[in-house]
Amino acid sequence: MSSVHLNNIVKRFGAVTAVQKTSLEIQEGAFVTLLGPSGCGKTTNLRMIAGLLDPTEGEILIDGKRVNDVPIHKRNLGLVFQNYALFPHKTVAENVAFGLKYRDVPTSDISRRVTEALELVQLPDVGERYPKELSGGQQQRIALARAIVIEPDVLLLDEPLSALDANLREDMRVELKRIQERIGVTTVFVTHDQSEALAMSDQIVVMSAGRVEQVGAPEEVYNTPASEFVANFLGASNILAAECKSRSAEGVELETPIFGKLVVPAEKAPNLGGAGPAKLVIRAEKLLVAAKDAAAPDGVISVPATIEAVDYQGQAVRYFVRAGEAQLQAINMIDQRPFAAGDEVNLRLRPIDCAALPDQ
Repeated sequence: MSSVHLNNIVKRFGAVTAVQKTSLEIQEGAFVTLLGPSGCGKTTNLRMIAGLLDPTEGEILIDGKRVNDVPIHKRNLGLVFQNYALFPHKTVAENVAFGLKYRDVPTSDISRRVTEALELVQLPDVGERYPKELSGGQQQRIALARAIVIEPDVLLLDEPLSALDANLREDMRVELKRIQERIGVTTVFVTHDQSEALAMSDQIVVMSAGRVEQVGAPEEVYNTPASEFVANFLGASNILAAECKSRSAEGVELETPIFGKLVVPAEKAPNLGGAGPAKLVIRAEKLLVAAKDAAAPDGVISVPATIEAVDYQGQAVRYFVRAGEAQLQAINMIDQRPFAAGDEVNLRLRPIDCAALPDQ
């Protein structure tokens, strides 16, 4: 296992700056996800760690050693790409063994290590098959086996699940995390899929336009977004204009046109200072749609609203709700039947479920 440090990394392609002054510390054995939309710089960072691209400025250190000038084949990294990049004319066993043959591993050990890698990905009996004889999920596991059989210092995964269908993706992300935890290898995972990042990561690095917007544990990034971009990109959020009235050790008092005065916990508003313009962040699943005549529990704010549209999702439903001048989203589990468009309802909100940001 090795740590990975990026120190003030910049990458330019001509006049275009793809990565802007990025500094990042990835600890030994951690599963870290670079998350963001297309073009945000996440894959460029991964390719610089791999040695496929040279940084324009800054340093990359693996296990404390500068690797800017170290070629890819000397970095001892495991790579898994979106298209798996398996050799179609080689058997599965030959594909997995490929990296070992260039590392002076004794022939007697190659067969054993290939067998162990195939067992680890739960495909022990496919060594004599060819990639075309395997399903997409099986090919993905073989690509992973090829990457880990060399016992890499760092495992780099560039959207390896994106070619799979939805159900298989969910199964494979559980399997991939299981394997990573078992071997304990430092892993950098690139994806634009928020659910993958939240489910698999020890730490999430949210990126936008070549910059790091926020770094933190999944629950921290999700529940306490550092910017409007993070709040909008990671899940569905309602962001409302607010006025910060005061701040104390217990919380931040805000006033909003829709929900009136409320106090957001101080830890949910770390970047908000004293009085002035602010933004209230309400995750869609924290906004409860209730019957119009139902009484709200103590500590819960309730305001009248109207259902404008309904997005049925099976076990859950997303409501588009009009409250005052604002249209809000609410994602609720379905108990019996969902409300219908046109229904008069109440919106319920617990202030402790909210976060607050400076007005940007």
